[in-house]
Amino acid sequence: MFDLTLGQICDIVGGTLIGDPAIKVSGVSIDSRSCASGDLFAAIVGERVDGHDYAGQAVSNGASALLTSKQVEGPQVIVPASTDALDPVIYAIAKISTHVRSLMRGVEVIGITGSSGKTSTKDMIGQVLSHAATTHAPAGSQNNELGLPLTLLSAPRDVRYLVAEMGMRGLGHITYLCELAKPTIGVITNVGRAHIGEVGSIEGIAKAKSELVKAIQPSGVVVLNADDERVMAMREFTEATVFTYGFSSTADVRAENLQLTAYGSYTFDLVYRGERIQTSIPMLGEHNVLNALAAAAVGIAVGMEVTDIARALTTLKLMSKWRMEVHQIPGNVTIINDAYNANPESMTAALETLTAIPAAGKKFAVLGKMHELGDDSDAIHAQIAKLAIKLGVSQVVAVGEAAKAYGLPETMDEKSVWVPDFDSACDYIVKEVNSGDILLFKASRAEQFEVLADRIEVVLRAKWGQQ
Repeated sequence: MFDLTLGQICDIVGGTLIGDPAIKVSGVSIDSRSCASGDLFAAIVGERVDGHDYAGQAVSNGASALLTSKQVEGPQVIVPASTDALDPVIYAIAKISTHVRSLMRGVEVIGITGSSGKTSTKDMIGQVLSHAATTHAPAGSQNNELGLPLTLLSAPRDVRYLVAEMGMRGLGHITYLCELAKPTIGVITNVGRAHIGEVGSIEGIAKAKSELVKAIQPSGVVVLNADDERVMAMREFTEATVFTYGFSSTADVRAENLQLTAYGSYTFDLVYRGERIQTSIPMLGEHNVLNALAAAAVGIAVGMEVTDIARALTTLKLMSKWRMEVHQIPGNVTIINDAYNANPESMTAALETLTAIPAAGKKFAVLGKMHELGDDSDAIHAQIAKLAIKLGVSQVVAVGEAAKAYGLPETMDEKSVWVPDFDSACDYIVKEVNSGDILLFKASRAEQFEVLADRIEVVLRAKWGQQ
């Protein structure tokens, strides 16, 4: 982050200054526990805690000043009230990030949105571009009104490539994020049914995602998934240079000759304008090949050589938690923790990945509810349950009251069962799992399925003799 004085911050946010205006700020933190010297601690009032209660701790840990919505002890800028439900300190952080973005010179900001795969694609783009120059792509899903400004503010001063994930809960949200980040490259991964309950239709989702495309200037670059017709339709909304990626023979950057390895990952030929380089990704799932192609397209867009991109893909690592995380445990049991979030498209990709992996034993899909699917929620859950069986999943285990939407029986049949809670799921799965089996855990974020996956892993390790 560029250094700012407390006086400058006061002017930027239109606040009230208490303390020395010459105090220098070199970072912004929202966690009092991790504040460092030079940080501005932003005291956000959340659902469970009020950041103002931790202002003293932040100063004790090194914070130089505070950003508040009500006066506390210490040097601070008190921000004006907001006109809606969003905390005014969050709006103030956004204003500071906009100022910092205006100070950046020669920086490519890559904005990424889509119904699924945003975070994994962001992580891959960041790793590929890091082979070319200083790159900033924070782990996790920092994709909302708070996360994106923090991404901008946490970038090092010498950053060349800044990768910013953009989520949405309705029309206009991505436009707002683009006003903050000023992306020069826009990537659209796909248009699916995530958040359809809030937007109302798949067409509405496509319209919301297209806001990123419309925000890219003619001098910029738009990267589109050639395998998604709704994404490709966005081409008409831009005068920027367009790169397409995918498995389609019409894609500019594509994968050919996919080969599934014994570990569930893939080798493939990376193809671009007559160049063909064999490469691989050390990650599960064909959908991750598609994400890697998006990263390759961005690499090409900024001028990287195809050979360097292909080499970078072979070294990719999982950077964000609970996304196709593979845990091998004693007894030759494999746990795939894909519990961060779920929608119909990502659930389909996860089930296809599970069933594609070579395995000596059974394949269990431990599933929770997918949220924000609107009036068609029960029908969509039932479709996913049927798809799992059709693909060859040995046993579908739906967990939780909300997971009754899958329409599974409360007593085990040959292929499926519903259980009411984590205790029942743990008891059932530990009893049923044997050597050589694979367990997939997936549900929407609110279901906290990573807790269930971790709990079952602990019990299975004990069962197979390793604490």
